[in-house]
Amino acid sequence: MTLDQTRFKQAVTENTLRSCQLFVGLPATDIEAVASFALTKHLEKGDYLFREGDPAEGFYIVQRGGIKVHRVSAAGKEQVIHVFRPVESFAEAALASAGGYPADARATEASAVVLVPKRDFVALLRSRPELALRMLGSMSQHLRVIVGLLDDLSLKDTETRVANWLLKQCPQPLGSGPIVIELDRTKRVLAAELGATSETLSRTLAKFREHKLIRVAGRTITITQPLKLDKLLRQHLGEL
Repeated sequence: MTLDQTRFKQAVTENTLRSCQLFVGLPATDIEAVASFALTKHLEKGDYLFREGDPAEGFYIVQRGGIKVHRVSAAGKEQVIHVFRPVESFAEAALASAGGYPADARATEASAVVLVPKRDFVALLRSRPELALRMLGSMSQHLRVIVGLLDDLSLKDTETRVANWLLKQCPQPLGSGPIVIELDRTKRVLAAELGATSETLSRTLAKFREHKLIRVAGRTITITQPLKLDKLLRQHLGEL
């Protein structure tokens, strides 16, 4: 690799780090320090980044594409924890644990990720208390996502989970006009993320269409009556 190529790669990595919420506002010297030992990995669709139990090398930031973090039950059922998109970080918990990764991570499409190696980053944290506090904040945010997922799966039926997911994609406060949602994942991945089968998701969306709450065209979902959908959700929650 030439000097120009090395500098370009370093600049791209620094830009990815700077755009990640974990590193927003961090001094340029710290960004440069992390980028100096960060590694870029490329994956094709379906490639595993790591599997549950693999030794934890460090944490990751998505540079391009999407990474699905999921677990598989003893019965073989896949439960999607989250699909991480560009400049989102994940697997930070590996820094505070001597064990392996707690779930599988797989590319949903051709992707590139930045690996921040555990050993080098922990050494940096010892001299950067502010960065250590940011790590705690990021890990707390991921914990809230997981708690919310568990709440959805344990307290709500599929219809309620789908309505809840659709409304979470809408700008707040809700208006009376139509809202267009462009899916950034396949319906199969979305179904798994919601703890449902593709068939169940399709039936639920069809039911919403019959009630003229939504329109579906490919990966575009238009919520025609957001306030009515919100009312339906509240009614379902009240019945649980």
